[in-house]
This record gives sequence, structure tokens and C-alpha cells, in this order.
Amino acid sequence: MHAGGLIPSEVHQPKDPGTEEAFMRAIVFEDWQKFPILKDVEVPTPGPGEVLLKVAGAGACHSDVAIYNFEKDTRGAVPPSFTLGHENSGWVEELGDGVTGVRPGDACLVYGPIGCGRCKACSRGQDTYCENAASMPYLGVGLGRDGGMAEYVTVPVRNLVPLGDADPIAAAPLADAGLTPYHAIKQALPHLNGGGKYALVIGLGGLGQIAVQILKALTGATVIATDTKEEAMRTAEAAGAITVPGGDGQAERIRELTGGRGVDAAFDFVGVAPTIKTAAAVMARQSKLTIVGIAGGSYEWSFFTTPYESQLTNTYWGTIEDLHEVVDMYKAGQITPEIERFSLDDGLEAYRRLEAGQLSGRAVIVPHGF
Repeated sequence: MHAGGLIPSEVHQPKDPGTEEAFMRAIVFEDWQKFPILKDVEVPTPGPGEVLLKVAGAGACHSDVAIYNFEKDTRGAVPPSFTLGHENSGWVEELGDGVTGVRPGDACLVYGPIGCGRCKACSRGQDTYCENAASMPYLGVGLGRDGGMAEYVTVPVRNLVPLGDADPIAAAPLADAGLTPYHAIKQALPHLNGGGKYALVIGLGGLGQIAVQILKALTGATVIATDTKEEAMRTAEAAGAITVPGGDGQAERIRELTGGRGVDAAFDFVGVAPTIKTAAAVMARQSKLTIVGIAGGSYEWSFFTTPYESQLTNTYWGTIEDLHEVVDMYKAGQITPEIERFSLDDGLEAYRRLEAGQLSGRAVIVPHGF
């Protein structure tokens, strides 16, 4: 039995050295502003320091939609073509040269970012802030380098986080939807230490829902959550949040819940101008507002309207150390991602539903059977 208590059904066997090429199915971003396609590609071979991972689950993220909808010259665009999927988990299938510390069958979560491995940021496990990113051939697994929306994927062994007996399919979204809010919240914890603190979560999609769970587990703060979707707010309430619907009077209602003082830490998982404006309007003195959503919204700062010593910052993804801690929380039952499983054949439908806003949980593509 494989780690995680699951026995994935065989679809395609990886190729052995000296044999003819083997193929697998993959969801591929082929061209700018074109919907991805499901096609046959070669099963990859792990290079030195890499493993071949049999994919257990791959989360479909709004970032993927942005990737294939970008225009060619958009800042931050990642050139095609490559297999999508930067939220990945799986079982070690084959070891590349020099790989130690893992065995075939081990269940692992994948840290997606890949930096140069030499700069200060990479040395502390923060590949997202690699100082040499401009000279790298890709940003990470599923971000220029072939990702996990396939039956197999190659990954540097350094990027594997052991899952033990935990379910790897349900864990897949934690590689981004868990790691990103965890890093943002961890940076803001000094603002939430002590009694009588308030935290605000704006946007209750995959990241926002896990953010509520992390805040309840790591702090004693009263968690306020806001969204325009009734179902999303009910889910956040079940996790312990007090909810405020979006719309007229939203900021006023949030301030009322804090006794007029404002929140000590806010996390905007949308990042459009109106959500940033709402968050800024409810900040307390000496508070911290973190913009996590990459929607490109802007905010006009003023000394006379900004609470004294309040901070406005942004974060991007997180460190590999953070991901180890996220997995610890998952294994302890403190984080439970809400997922909807799709076969690889139905993966394109998952992206269509994601674009249409028709998913209640994180879509996870399961290439080798549920």
C-alpha cells in the first residue's frame, strides 16, 4: 500500500532506461490567450537531484487562468508552452542520480517555486523572492516548467515535503492555497498577539477559507470574514468566523464589530481597488494590512487619513519552511481544504467552472483515480 493509504490505479507506466518513449496525458498551456488543451506528452525523466512523481492531485488555481489568458507582453507573463499545475502532491515513482532521503511510494507535497538555489533568498527557502529570477528559465513547477496537471511530473527532491499517512489528494491545494495565506498570517502574528485582537479576511475563495482556519488555530483573535457569496460566508462561519456581506455599509459594520477601533490585521485575498479601500477604511492604529490577491488594484495613501503606524504590505506565496509547517497543521487536523475532485479527462471542465465561478471548493485533478 502506498503512503496515504491509497493505491493509485495504473494508467501509464514511466519509461525505463533503454526502452522506447512512453507517453502520458497532460493539460497544456500552448499559446497566449488560448484555453489549455488535454494532449499526450512524453513521460519525463528525472534529472540529477530530481524525482519522478506519480501525481496524486493537482489543484486548479485562478493563477492558472491568468497564465493562459495573459497577453504576450504582459508583465509577469510566463511564456508557453508547458503543462499547468503548481499545486501538486504525489507518490515518489523514480529517483534521479544522487537522490537520497526518499523512497518509491513516499507521499509528498510539492513546493512549487524554484529559484537559483544560490542567492540569499533561496538559501533561506524563499525561492519566490529569488534575486536571480530574471535569469532563470522558469519560475517553478507549473510556472514555465512542466507542472502536475499530468500523470507524472519531475520535481527537485529539495522541493518535496513528506506527507506520511495523510491523504495526498486532499493535501494538493495546500501547496498554494494553504502556503500563501499561512505565510501572510505568520508575518502578521505580532499584530494579533494578546487579547482583544481582531483579524479581517476579505475574499472567501480557496485561500480565504483556509486563512480563516489558520487564524483560528494560531491566534485568539476574533476573525471577521467578508464576501459577496452567501455560501462562502456560511462556510467561514462554520470555521468560526463572524461574517459581514459585501456592499453598502460594509466598512461601517466591520468597524462596529470592533467597537469602532478597527481591525489589527487584515488580509485581502482579492486585491482589487474596492477591496483594498474597504480594508484600509477599517484598520486600527498600529495595524497591518496585507494584500495577497494579485488583481492589480491600487490605493492612494494619505498621512491624514491613514491610522498612525499602520502598515500596508504585500506577500507572494511563501517559504519551503512555511510549507513544512502547513503540512504539520494539515496532519494535526487544523487545516481541512474543501475540494472537488475531477479526473484528468474532466480537467478542462474544471477550468471552465473555475472561470465561471461555479466551484464551491478547490478543484483537484486526480489523474490516477479517486
